Amino acid sequence: MLSLAKWNAYYRLTRLDKPIGIWLLMWPTLWGLLVAGQGKPDMHVVLVFVLGTILMRSAGCALNDIADRHWDGAVARTHLRPLATGEISVKEAYLVALYLALIAFLLVCTLGLKVVAWSVPALFLAISYPYTKRFLAIPQAYLGVAFGFGIPMTFVALQGQVPALAWWLLLANVSWSIAYDTAYAMVDRADDLKVGIRSSAITFGCWDVLGIMACFVVMLVILAKLACFLELGWTFWLGWSVAAVLIIRQYQLIRRRDPRLCFKAFLENVWIGAALTAGLAIPYWLS
Repeated sequence: MLSLAKWNAYYRLTRLDKPIGIWLLMWPTLWGLLVAGQGKPDMHVVLVFVLGTILMRSAGCALNDIADRHWDGAVARTHLRPLATGEISVKEAYLVALYLALIAFLLVCTLGLKVVAWSVPALFLAISYPYTKRFLAIPQAYLGVAFGFGIPMTFVALQGQVPALAWWLLLANVSWSIAYDTAYAMVDRADDLKVGIRSSAITFGCWDVLGIMACFVVMLVILAKLACFLELGWTFWLGWSVAAVLIIRQYQLIRRRDPRLCFKAFLENVWIGAALTAGLAIPYWLS
């Protein structure tokens, strides 16, 4: 019988105490479901992707902590993670990740062989992402692909194909991911430089704020173009405008590079995603 302390350690290992990551992974998945399903996707497919998002984000956090276990103890923000403190062994963390990934895979199996096939590169992205911080100049771009890979999978599940529209949605998510995760990386920049971890905040250097805002603009432009192509109504543009205002607030938060405010900016991206998702959903629901 596991102790309450052990359950708490597992809870923190999978970051269920910090659901921001679930939302940042969920929003682009919902974009895919809404567009591929023309606002009314099959509810079984929706349930599988929602549960799969929660499970794979949790598994990904466990895998990330395994990869970073030798560095987390030296970083102020991560030094109390369960693997860094020894509350959980590496073997236990692997078993947690395996168990969660297996449940997610069993759910995906209910959607057919095509979706199962697409889940293989999705799993590879989830497993490999933590290691890209060792050699990629902008690992946040890789994170964007990993976080957004549910988009092409939703199109396969609902349409049996992946049109160009899906890849544009994925590109919008990659741009967004670089933006919000660079703000996140600005919090750890000093520690990352000490331990040798790479990030877009380090790569961009003094151009970090400009780089973040440029990525936000790219995301907004892509989504605007897609909205014109899909002939979405004024309700989309209302959600898009709310997101744009929230992005202006992002600039106000990050421009002084205060780590506390940069972290606050990262957290507030959940509302940018919510505004854009509502903007995509409401036009379909009103039609």
